Amino acid sequence: MNGHRSGRGRRIVLWRHGQTAWNLEQRFQGNTDIELTDEGLAQARRAARLLAALQPDAIIASDLRRAAATAAELAALTRLEVTHYEALRETYAGAWQGLTHTEIVERYGEQYAAWKRGEPVRRGGGELETEVADRSAPVVLAAADKLADGGVLVVVSHGGTIRTTIGRLLGLESTSWESLGGLSNCCWSVLGEGARGWRLQEHNAGTLPEPVLGDDT
Repeated sequence: MNGHRSGRGRRIVLWRHGQTAWNLEQRFQGNTDIELTDEGLAQARRAARLLAALQPDAIIASDLRRAAATAAELAALTRLEVTHYEALRETYAGAWQGLTHTEIVERYGEQYAAWKRGEPVRRGGGELETEVADRSAPVVLAAADKLADGGVLVVVSHGGTIRTTIGRLLGLESTSWESLGGLSNCCWSVLGEGARGWRLQEHNAGTLPEPVLGDDT
Protein backbone atom coordinates (compact mmCIF):
# COMPACT_ATOMS: atom_id res chain seq x y z
CA MET A 1 0.00 0.00 0.00
CA ASN A 2 1.76 3.20 -1.07
CA GLY A 3 -1.14 5.43 -2.06
CA HIS A 4 0.94 7.88 -4.08
CA ARG A 5 1.18 9.45 -7.48
CA SER A 6 4.73 10.29 -8.52
CA GLY A 7 5.72 13.93 -8.40
CA ARG A 8 2.93 15.33 -6.25
CA GLY A 9 5.28 16.21 -3.40
CA ARG A 10 2.80 15.82 -0.55
CA ARG A 11 3.86 15.44 3.09
CA ILE A 12 2.26 13.66 6.02
CA VAL A 13 3.13 14.84 9.54
CA LEU A 14 2.26 12.20 12.15
CA TRP A 15 2.10 13.99 15.51
CA ARG A 16 1.85 12.23 18.86
CA HIS A 17 -0.37 13.73 21.57
CA GLY A 18 0.95 15.57 24.62
CA GLN A 19 1.75 14.15 28.03
CA THR A 20 -0.83 12.40 30.20
CA ALA A 21 -0.73 11.24 33.82
CA TRP A 22 -0.52 7.63 32.63
CA ASN A 23 2.50 8.50 30.47
CA LEU A 24 4.24 9.78 33.60
CA GLU A 25 3.34 6.60 35.47
CA GLN A 26 4.43 4.45 32.49
CA ARG A 27 0.99 2.88 32.29
CA PHE A 28 -0.13 1.30 29.04
CA GLN A 29 -2.99 3.52 27.88
CA GLY A 30 -4.23 1.74 24.78
CA ASN A 31 -7.63 3.12 23.86
CA THR A 32 -8.42 4.22 27.44
CA ASP A 33 -9.56 7.85 27.16
CA ILE A 34 -7.02 9.75 29.27
CA GLU A 35 -6.79 13.55 29.31
CA LEU A 36 -3.69 15.70 28.88
CA THR A 37 -1.88 17.00 31.92
CA ASP A 38 -1.23 20.75 32.18
CA GLU A 39 2.26 20.05 30.88
CA GLY A 40 0.78 18.02 28.02
CA LEU A 41 -1.38 20.97 27.01
CA ALA A 42 1.64 23.27 27.17
CA GLN A 43 3.58 20.82 24.98
CA ALA A 44 0.76 20.85 22.44
CA ARG A 45 0.72 24.64 22.34
CA ARG A 46 4.48 24.87 21.82
CA ALA A 47 4.47 22.21 19.09
CA ALA A 48 1.43 23.74 17.39
CA ARG A 49 3.29 27.03 16.94
CA LEU A 50 6.03 25.17 15.09
CA LEU A 51 3.76 23.00 12.99
CA ALA A 52 1.62 25.97 11.98
CA ALA A 53 4.70 27.27 10.14
CA LEU A 54 4.37 24.31 7.76
CA GLN A 55 1.03 25.79 6.65
CA PRO A 56 -0.86 22.50 6.81
CA ASP A 57 -3.80 22.01 4.50
CA ALA A 58 -5.73 19.49 6.61
CA ILE A 59 -5.77 18.02 10.12
CA ILE A 60 -7.16 14.63 11.10
CA ALA A 61 -7.02 13.15 14.59
CA SER A 62 -7.94 10.31 16.87
CA ASP A 63 -11.17 10.99 18.72
CA LEU A 64 -9.61 10.18 22.12
CA ARG A 65 -9.37 13.29 24.31
CA ARG A 66 -5.59 13.44 24.53
CA ALA A 67 -5.25 13.51 20.74
CA ALA A 68 -8.28 15.73 20.14
CA ALA A 69 -7.02 18.33 22.62
CA THR A 70 -3.58 18.29 20.99
CA ALA A 71 -5.08 18.75 17.53
CA ALA A 72 -7.26 21.60 18.76
CA GLU A 73 -4.17 23.68 19.53
CA LEU A 74 -3.03 23.52 15.90
CA ALA A 75 -6.55 24.07 14.63
CA ALA A 76 -6.79 27.27 16.65
CA LEU A 77 -3.69 28.67 14.95
CA THR A 78 -4.43 27.50 11.41
CA ARG A 79 -8.24 27.92 11.50
CA LEU A 80 -8.56 24.47 9.98
CA GLU A 81 -11.29 22.11 11.09
CA VAL A 82 -10.20 18.81 12.63
CA THR A 83 -11.81 15.61 11.38
CA HIS A 84 -11.79 12.93 14.09
CA TYR A 85 -11.57 9.21 13.41
CA GLU A 86 -11.99 6.26 15.75
CA ALA A 87 -9.67 4.40 13.36
CA LEU A 88 -6.76 6.58 14.54
CA ARG A 89 -7.08 5.49 18.18
CA GLU A 90 -4.24 3.77 19.98
CA THR A 91 -3.91 -0.02 19.91
CA TYR A 92 -6.47 -1.82 22.06
CA ALA A 93 -4.43 -3.94 24.47
CA GLY A 94 -7.07 -5.62 26.62
CA ALA A 95 -5.74 -6.71 30.01
CA TRP A 96 -2.52 -4.72 29.55
CA GLN A 97 -4.36 -1.41 29.67
CA GLY A 98 -3.84 0.46 32.91
CA LEU A 99 -0.84 -1.66 33.91
CA THR A 100 2.65 -0.23 34.32
CA HIS A 101 5.53 -1.51 32.23
CA THR A 102 6.86 -3.39 35.26
CA GLU A 103 3.48 -5.04 35.90
CA ILE A 104 3.18 -6.12 32.26
CA VAL A 105 6.61 -7.74 32.30
CA GLU A 106 5.86 -9.49 35.60
CA ARG A 107 2.40 -10.79 34.62
CA TYR A 108 2.77 -11.28 30.87
CA GLY A 109 6.53 -11.76 30.48
CA GLU A 110 6.37 -14.43 27.78
CA GLN A 111 3.81 -12.48 25.75
CA TYR A 112 5.84 -9.29 26.13
CA ALA A 113 9.04 -11.01 25.03
CA ALA A 114 7.32 -12.49 21.96
CA TRP A 115 6.02 -9.06 20.98
CA LYS A 116 9.49 -7.55 21.34
CA ARG A 117 10.84 -10.31 19.05
CA GLY A 118 8.43 -9.12 16.36
CA GLU A 119 5.98 -12.00 16.62
CA PRO A 120 2.27 -11.29 16.01
CA VAL A 121 0.90 -10.98 19.54
CA ARG A 122 -2.52 -9.94 20.81
CA ARG A 123 -1.18 -8.03 23.78
CA GLY A 124 -3.58 -8.54 26.68
CA GLY A 125 -5.99 -10.18 24.23
CA GLY A 126 -6.24 -7.00 22.15
CA GLU A 127 -5.40 -6.01 18.59
CA LEU A 128 -2.53 -7.18 16.44
CA GLU A 129 -0.29 -4.39 15.19
CA THR A 130 -1.23 -5.34 11.62
CA GLU A 131 -4.89 -4.83 12.52
CA VAL A 132 -4.11 -1.36 13.81
CA ALA A 133 -2.41 -0.56 10.51
CA ASP A 134 -5.38 -2.05 8.62
CA ARG A 135 -7.68 0.54 10.20
CA SER A 136 -5.39 3.56 10.44
CA ALA A 137 -3.36 3.58 7.22
CA PRO A 138 -6.37 3.77 4.83
CA VAL A 139 -7.73 6.80 6.72
CA VAL A 140 -4.38 8.56 6.45
CA LEU A 141 -3.97 7.72 2.76
CA ALA A 142 -7.52 8.83 1.93
CA ALA A 143 -6.88 12.20 3.58
CA ALA A 144 -3.50 12.56 1.84
CA ASP A 145 -5.09 11.83 -1.53
CA LYS A 146 -7.30 14.89 -1.10
CA LEU A 147 -4.28 17.19 -0.87
CA ALA A 148 -3.16 19.38 -3.73
CA ASP A 149 0.38 18.97 -5.04
CA GLY A 150 2.82 19.93 -2.31
CA GLY A 151 0.12 19.79 0.35
CA VAL A 152 0.67 18.97 4.03
CA LEU A 153 -1.53 16.69 6.13
CA VAL A 154 -1.18 16.61 9.93
CA VAL A 155 -2.30 13.38 11.61
CA VAL A 156 -2.68 13.60 15.40
CA SER A 157 -2.60 10.16 16.92
CA HIS A 158 -0.75 7.86 19.34
CA GLY A 159 2.72 6.35 19.50
CA GLY A 160 1.83 2.78 18.62
CA THR A 161 -0.65 3.70 15.92
CA ILE A 162 1.78 6.14 14.34
CA ARG A 163 4.54 3.51 14.26
CA THR A 164 2.34 0.89 12.61
CA THR A 165 0.99 3.43 10.12
CA ILE A 166 4.48 4.52 9.14
CA GLY A 167 5.53 0.90 8.76
CA ARG A 168 2.59 0.16 6.49
CA LEU A 169 3.02 3.29 4.36
CA LEU A 170 6.73 2.58 3.90
CA GLY A 171 5.97 -1.00 2.87
CA LEU A 172 8.04 -2.51 5.70
CA GLU A 173 7.45 -6.03 6.98
CA SER A 174 5.46 -5.91 10.22
CA THR A 175 8.21 -7.80 12.06
CA SER A 176 10.49 -4.77 11.59
CA TRP A 177 8.07 -2.01 12.66
CA GLU A 178 9.49 -1.99 16.19
CA SER A 179 12.83 -0.82 14.73
CA LEU A 180 11.26 2.57 14.03
CA GLY A 181 11.39 3.38 17.73
CA GLY A 182 8.94 5.41 19.77
CA LEU A 183 7.83 9.02 19.68
CA SER A 184 8.16 11.37 22.63
CA ASN A 185 5.08 13.28 23.73
CA CYS A 186 4.15 15.95 21.17
CA CYS A 187 6.94 14.99 18.77
CA TRP A 188 6.26 13.99 15.21
CA SER A 189 7.47 12.10 12.16
CA VAL A 190 7.29 13.30 8.57
CA LEU A 191 6.67 11.21 5.48
CA GLY A 192 7.43 12.80 2.13
CA GLU A 193 6.39 11.68 -1.29
CA GLY A 194 9.21 10.42 -3.45
CA ALA A 195 9.40 8.87 -6.89
CA ARG A 196 9.03 5.35 -5.41
CA GLY A 197 6.42 6.12 -2.77
CA TRP A 198 6.44 7.47 0.76
CA ARG A 199 9.78 7.90 2.51
CA LEU A 200 10.62 8.76 6.10
CA GLN A 201 12.10 12.27 6.25
CA GLU A 202 11.94 12.99 10.00
CA HIS A 203 11.35 10.73 13.00
CA ASN A 204 10.61 11.72 16.61
CA ALA A 205 11.30 15.34 15.72
CA GLY A 206 10.56 18.41 17.82
CA THR A 207 11.82 20.97 15.35
CA LEU A 208 10.80 21.79 11.80
CA PRO A 209 12.26 19.55 9.07
CA GLU A 210 15.27 20.92 7.21
CA PRO A 211 15.98 20.25 3.54
CA VAL A 212 18.30 17.30 2.89
CA LEU A 213 21.43 18.69 1.27
CA GLY A 214 23.64 16.10 -0.38
CA ASP A 215 23.52 13.15 -2.73
CA ASP A 216 20.73 11.13 -1.12
CA THR A 217 17.76 13.33 -2.01
